[in-house]
Amino acid sequence: MHPTYTWEQKMHAYETLRAIKINLATRGWFPATSGNVSLRLSPSPSTTSGTSYPLTFMISASGKDKTQQTAEDFLIIQEAKPVEQCSLKPSAETAIHEAIYNATTAQAIFHVHTVTNALVSELDHAFGHVTVCGVELIKALNIWEEGATIHIPIVPNYADVSRIAALLPTSIVPCVPAILLRNHGIYVWGDTATDCLRHLEAFEYLLEYRYREWTIPRGTKLAPSRHGPTQ
Repeated sequence: MHPTYTWEQKMHAYETLRAIKINLATRGWFPATSGNVSLRLSPSPSTTSGTSYPLTFMISASGKDKTQQTAEDFLIIQEAKPVEQCSLKPSAETAIHEAIYNATTAQAIFHVHTVTNALVSELDHAFGHVTVCGVELIKALNIWEEGATIHIPIVPNYADVSRIAALLPTSIVPCVPAILLRNHGIYVWGDTATDCLRHLEAFEYLLEYRYREWTIPRGTKLAPSRHGPTQ
């Protein structure tokens, strides 16, 4: 293992993820120890002028009650293995974080489970994505086009996580920093932890909006630009 971070970066990542975990757990977005959060510690390929560094990131440990705060909440992964000797297990979905980091310039990735995002991914899975059009909070993704439309990819949720990870390089949509696992949860990323949190809040709002579109009585007229099934 070759360190690609300083002690100060390690401690900053720990404190940042700890605060994020508290924030999201308070919202009930980590039910039954589910979900995970991570921060990249190695330099992003877009900032290293061609120099290659092994992907290194801090991620939440598996099986932990995220409403509780302990010294064993996070560990550092490099080349799919813990950097330091420990008894902790990384999240079972570490391979998905690796795939997203390798396919994007993301510095932070948050994964949560909400009833809304699971339901919408199931309702819209036949389309392969969730379409949201003309909703103000799309601007939180730095998309400023008037009446903008976004498509949030829906990926099958396999028991073999490596099968999911293999799909991501061709599933990720530029400018839409999220993917949904069908009937499971959402992964969201950003260039900073602050960006990632803003994106997560925006996507949860947009998915709630989409869910309510599904519940509108059949025959109700929506704006002409709406896409997806008529309710």
